Amino acid sequence: MTTIADRNPADLADLHARARDAYEAFKARGLKLDMTRGKPSPEQLDLAAGMLGLAGNGDYVTQAGEDARNYGGQQGIAEVRALFTHLLDAPADQIVVGDNSSLAMMHDSIAWALLTGVPGSVKPWSKESDVAFLCPVPGYDRHFALCEAYGIRMIPVPMTGQGPDMDVVEAAVADPAVRGMWCVPKYSNPSGETYSDETVRRLAAMKTAAPDFRLFWDNAYAVHHLTPERIKVADILSLCAEAGNPDRAFVFASTSKITLAGAGLAFFASSPDNVRWYLARASKRTIGPDKLNQLRHVRFLRDAAGLDAHMDAHRALLAPKFAAVEEALSRHLAGTGAARWTKPEGGYFITVDARDGTASEVVRLAKDAGLALTPAGATSPYGRDPRDSVLRLAPSYPSLKDCTAAAEGIAVCILLASVEAERRARERDPA
Repeated sequence: MTTIADRNPADLADLHARARDAYEAFKARGLKLDMTRGKPSPEQLDLAAGMLGLAGNGDYVTQAGEDARNYGGQQGIAEVRALFTHLLDAPADQIVVGDNSSLAMMHDSIAWALLTGVPGSVKPWSKESDVAFLCPVPGYDRHFALCEAYGIRMIPVPMTGQGPDMDVVEAAVADPAVRGMWCVPKYSNPSGETYSDETVRRLAAMKTAAPDFRLFWDNAYAVHHLTPERIKVADILSLCAEAGNPDRAFVFASTSKITLAGAGLAFFASSPDNVRWYLARASKRTIGPDKLNQLRHVRFLRDAAGLDAHMDAHRALLAPKFAAVEEALSRHLAGTGAARWTKPEGGYFITVDARDGTASEVVRLAKDAGLALTPAGATSPYGRDPRDSVLRLAPSYPSLKDCTAAAEGIAVCILLASVEAERRARERDPA
């Protein structure tokens, strides 16, 4: 197919007319579709329906003989920590089990660092003249929102397909103001890429970072595969310890996209010193987590094989939706030069790199046609994409039928926005 940029005026006008007709036809269907957030679908939540009857009818005693109904157990039930060791690549005694939100644990870690510092800090981060975080781009908008809420300066770092550009990272951490870095190491939100072993080793071994620099290692998609292959990421905690930086990584994860999004478990894992630091502060915040919910999880998932089988059932629901988006994008856009897109092997998102200057227009066109997309710019710090090109698509929540329809509309909007941008460019510069 001839690219949009290489079409002669007559061919471009013909393509524009066909794209406009396709868009108007989609709009006329009067659909109301939502591809904004990576939420589990009702069918995915139903996979864990069996949990709702567990840890009941007198089943409230842990393996250690503790009464899970009562206060205490700040670090979490031992058998639950053991169950999730391979989710976090950490030994059970270096894991803390929280309530349902890993984002809440990230928030608390930042708030406590600002108030008291972390192991290795000379003083609380809030007493520093400047605190900055490195932010891989495209990245997760809720990470960026946390920094913005607390006045932490954000420094964008480009992604390479193997994780963040480590030359940029290694140069940036020489600035003592840089105290942290957001990382989604497996099936990154939203690019879907997985950090290479070399990237993880270099992050662990950096020598010029501040003594209290922390990797906020958000392992949100550790078991969220879209293919039969279960991709591995290098063990950041072990590599940090081997490199002489044992306290460098704060590892987070949750079961929000494994069991029940609003009633899951969250996890913090790190070095022994960091775990003691976290628990000392958490003990002032709460007398203990929901241990009955922890029992439900261990009774339901049972062991690592049970967790793998459960995630295979998730994959059976998710993979066809991702395939539907890929099919529509390929059918409408392949060879046009209007966009490139990721083909993730796991996670919850597809990232589209549309023509520069068109992402906001694609979102507007989609909205007018009854299709809600994540705002353009959401994948960049401060909500500003300097190229206005990145679109984050979230196929998980809609039904397969609605996802297929939405993918068709998205592809048509991208094509129309790109053709119209080309026509405007030629009007500005006829040569």
